[in-house]
Amino acid sequence: MLPVVPEDVHDTRRVVLFGPPGSGKTTAAGALGRRLGLPPVVRLAPRPQDAQVPCAGLLELALALPALPAARELTARLDEAAGRPGSPDGAGSALRLRRQTAAVLREAPPMTLVVDNAQWLDPASAAVLGWALRLTPDLPVIAAERTWRPGAAGHWCGEDTCVVRIPPLTAPQVATLLSPYRLAPREVTRIHTHSGGNPALALALADASRPLPDLDGESESALPPTARRLVGEWLEEVPAQVQELLTFAALDDRPDFELLGRLAGPAAEALLTQAEAAGLLDIGRADRSVRFTASAIGTELVARLPGHARRLLHARLAEASRDSVRRDRHTALAADGADPRTARRAARAAVRARQRGDHALAAELSLLAAQRTPHDDGELLTERALTAVRDAAHYGDLPRGRAAARLVLGHDTTPSQRVDALVALIDASGQHLHSADELFAAALHAAAGRPDLTAQILIRQSIWANVNEGDPHRACALAGRATALAEAAGDTTAAVMALTMQARLQRVLGHPGAETTLERALSLPRTAPLPVNATPQHLAARHALFDDHPDEARTALLPLLVEAERTGDAEATVDILRSLAEAELRAGRCARALHHAHRAQALTDGTALSPAPACYTSALVEGTARRTDLALVHARRGVDTARQEDNKIFLSRNLFALGHLLLATGRLKEALEALEEVRALEELQQVHDPSVLRWHPELAETLVALGHLDQAQSLLDDTRRTATDLGRDAVLPPLERTQALLDAARGDYDTAARRLTEAADHLRRLPLERGRTLLALSHTERRGRRRASARAAAQSAADLFTAHQAHPWAETAAHTLSRLEAVPAGGHTHPRLTSAEQRCAELAAAGASNRDIATTLTVSVKTVEATLTRVYRKLGLHSRFQLAHTVTPARE
Repeated sequence: MLPVVPEDVHDTRRVVLFGPPGSGKTTAAGALGRRLGLPPVVRLAPRPQDAQVPCAGLLELALALPALPAARELTARLDEAAGRPGSPDGAGSALRLRRQTAAVLREAPPMTLVVDNAQWLDPASAAVLGWALRLTPDLPVIAAERTWRPGAAGHWCGEDTCVVRIPPLTAPQVATLLSPYRLAPREVTRIHTHSGGNPALALALADASRPLPDLDGESESALPPTARRLVGEWLEEVPAQVQELLTFAALDDRPDFELLGRLAGPAAEALLTQAEAAGLLDIGRADRSVRFTASAIGTELVARLPGHARRLLHARLAEASRDSVRRDRHTALAADGADPRTARRAARAAVRARQRGDHALAAELSLLAAQRTPHDDGELLTERALTAVRDAAHYGDLPRGRAAARLVLGHDTTPSQRVDALVALIDASGQHLHSADELFAAALHAAAGRPDLTAQILIRQSIWANVNEGDPHRACALAGRATALAEAAGDTTAAVMALTMQARLQRVLGHPGAETTLERALSLPRTAPLPVNATPQHLAARHALFDDHPDEARTALLPLLVEAERTGDAEATVDILRSLAEAELRAGRCARALHHAHRAQALTDGTALSPAPACYTSALVEGTARRTDLALVHARRGVDTARQEDNKIFLSRNLFALGHLLLATGRLKEALEALEEVRALEELQQVHDPSVLRWHPELAETLVALGHLDQAQSLLDDTRRTATDLGRDAVLPPLERTQALLDAARGDYDTAARRLTEAADHLRRLPLERGRTLLALSHTERRGRRRASARAAAQSAADLFTAHQAHPWAETAAHTLSRLEAVPAGGHTHPRLTSAEQRCAELAAAGASNRDIATTLTVSVKTVEATLTRVYRKLGLHSRFQLAHTVTPARE
């Protein structure tokens, strides 16, 4: 993965690339030279020891061009000067060196001078090169150095030098860089955060057997050796005073200018500016916040401190802090071992952090409270440790959850306490649950003889069986057993949770008693709170969505969102936001859907939650409301994450989103591959209800577009029969839309138009689905040579999509209208295309790759590329997405 050099670097002969160690300056210099079409490279690469040797850089330049007479003369002059270090002819010698260096540069064949590690170029060589380069203004020069510190006279490369900071790699670029390591997506995300997008540091973290520190509150985790060395080189770019101030920043969870200013005095701003210039910090100018560009920097600074020194610095931070909660945090971290008073302060601070919504800090403070509680007060320690496990579970902080659970399990606790800890740890683990069998076995052993506790564990096993094992029948049976045990024990809260899970699975399996089970769950009182996303109210809202009642779902979801945010449960909040986004999207409120989807994605990315659920929702909403390219990125990330985590439910969903987007953009073969995998997964998971995930009409439409008409008809017949048997009327209009496309493909345009008109009437409460149906009606009417009707349908679709801010679909409808203006009533061939261009365009519109088109037409791939370029130009198009909606696809 190459570092990205900004595109605005062009038409320049002198460039300085700067960035910290490992940022890829050398690679970027080579990439820039190739992009600018510069001549071959002559490279100078001074080392640290060369910086103290006068004219070492000039000697390296001369030795790099041994065939030049001027270079040999320069070498001789440097040897002579080295032999007479006390020569009084210093000024004359310097002038001769300048003339000879300029002569070397003038005599050299066309070349690009690249000076790597230019920060170690000795001052004498820099001065001579700067003079000589002014006499050779056409010579391209690329200098790569660590820190840009322009002096009064500017850079030695010249006055017109273009200075470029090497940007860090983005998260997708880091994922590409680390793809050979086959890491789980969450590990890639953590490495991106820890490395700050520094390529060498990311590779060093991925190479290590233990790539990242697993913080448990006070462990002295260190970076792997290669990463330590790299971060150490980075820190050496700033003096000790700056490093000391950065250490304070590393010990605080949210450092800012004011805090660090109270510690360092008036010099703080200058010191922080030095750190920013070295690429160690990002400073928020608006809020005066301070953030490490790579969290590994802070990890290394903290790991360098002995325990007693760290405690002393935390004590100083406690004195300097103006925030009472953070002051208590530093006080707890400054304590040496167990201390009742410190533990009490930390526990109270955790409550205040929780109340103000700072759940990450609450999780840390809860764990600190437990760790500072004396071991002889076992009951209080256990109570605080259980609170810490729950706080960690709410925020998705698995390392702290494990640390708190170890405190509970390491003491003489009751079965209820042990099960509480294990269940909370299971909940905190989410999709990252390792050794699931052993953990469930330990929990069942602790719950032996207690049906109420056993019921809680069986509920979690049911979730695991459904999500990770893809076995809803087993999951439903486990939920049924949990229900029976909870009801026998009189635990109505566990019974509600178990019934809700049972109803969820019955709906998936097409069981007729699903709604009755859900009504039982809704009718039971609860003696303790449940996670909001595990309540029957949330499931009822989901069922309303499945049945195409988005407003009913929205009304039920909004109070659940308030409750989820109040309790600080990150996973529940994400789930409610996702459901709200889907409800708003179904109702055509695209701006609101985007808002909820963005919040869910941001909360997911800021915690340790699995990205797969939020990516699915983001893909659907972005693809409908804003940008298809970004939606595809979300869908692919969701697919990759779900595969890594073996999450079969969200693998199906993200593949469905991917297939839907590929179909919408005319990439039919890729869409077919994704949607066929959805079908296989849904059959494997025995999903019988077609309203839960509506992949059936999407796959059928793809099959129709590719000419597989019999397969499409079989799928439509089977799905229609199942939906009718289950009473899922909401599924029927989209099936009718696809059936109409199939009728049109068989040439029955009248029947197709009638079906589409009726389907559009049934979809009046779902404006975006109605718009899609009207767009299909326009295509059908055009193929039936009813141009006025086609235009009217397209205009209605465009109006709907525009009014509801479904921008990609509005663009598609606008192109359809444009095509109707351009295409004569008598046929499908565009008058401006030759027959060869028309055939090529038809194949491309059907989803064929350039290579496939070349094979079909028996021409070269280059000929296909040139032909499509002419097609785009003639039709005023810019992409295959537009082409697929402008040219009638060819069928083999």
